[in-house]
Amino acid sequence: MEKEQIIKLQRKANDLRKDTLNMCIEAGTGHVTSSFSCAEILTTLYSGNILNYKYNNPEWDERDRFILSKGQASPILYVALTNAGFFSKDWLKTFCKKDAKFGVHLQNTVPGVEYSTGSLGHGLGLGTGVALRAKIDKKNYHTFVLLGDAELHEGSNWESAMFASSHNLNNLTAIVDRNGYGVLGATENIVKLNPLEKKFKSFGWDVKTIDGHSVKEIYEATNNFRGYKEDKPLMIIAETVKGKGIKSWENKALVHGMAPKGKDIKKLEEELEVYSSRGEYE
Repeated sequence: MEKEQIIKLQRKANDLRKDTLNMCIEAGTGHVTSSFSCAEILTTLYSGNILNYKYNNPEWDERDRFILSKGQASPILYVALTNAGFFSKDWLKTFCKKDAKFGVHLQNTVPGVEYSTGSLGHGLGLGTGVALRAKIDKKNYHTFVLLGDAELHEGSNWESAMFASSHNLNNLTAIVDRNGYGVLGATENIVKLNPLEKKFKSFGWDVKTIDGHSVKEIYEATNNFRGYKEDKPLMIIAETVKGKGIKSWENKALVHGMAPKGKDIKKLEEELEVYSSRGEYE
């Protein structure tokens, strides 16, 4: 990927953060920090020519399937889908309001959303089923699942991981948003996940660990999936920062599920502007 394209996508990721923050401030709710840690991932998938989709035909049968397992990050996916053309940006103004098109957790009634999620630990199971169906039906579409790292405390993910490798689902790519935090604190202080790479390898997956805020590394890890020759599913561990872009909310567990209010609004908007003004990720 050319440097100009990297910079363009990084700026788009920062625009996603700004729109997400504004939407959550307007609604008075929404998982801002969970959304911010995956901004570059969603931007690269939807705007970096990775996912194959038709915004004017969301049910197109040959589309790649993207499943947001960490459904609490719905705000930034709604913004990404708006930018991709799936629905009007005016919808964002109604987020979590009466007669809104969508609420806090992800809803599959929204164009471009495959499944309703938010009850953590279900996305990878859904993804393995979708990928297996594609194999049986001899379809060429690829399935991506974006997981939160704290939801890996759910045993259903490890059952799904065994199933995927047992059935050689090389048409499945999972990405872990490894920001290190759940609702109550650091994942390693609750139930240890490390060594995460070795665990997924032992479950029969090909594994890559990348910087989840580097558009370049995300692109390189996902770009060649159609030419992927391994006879196993791919797990990408994307090392990220919870709340990336708002310094005072980075790696702060207890603001999970909160939108800034009152006097905090201006401060956090200014912090995001400082981060966004750099343009290219450093």
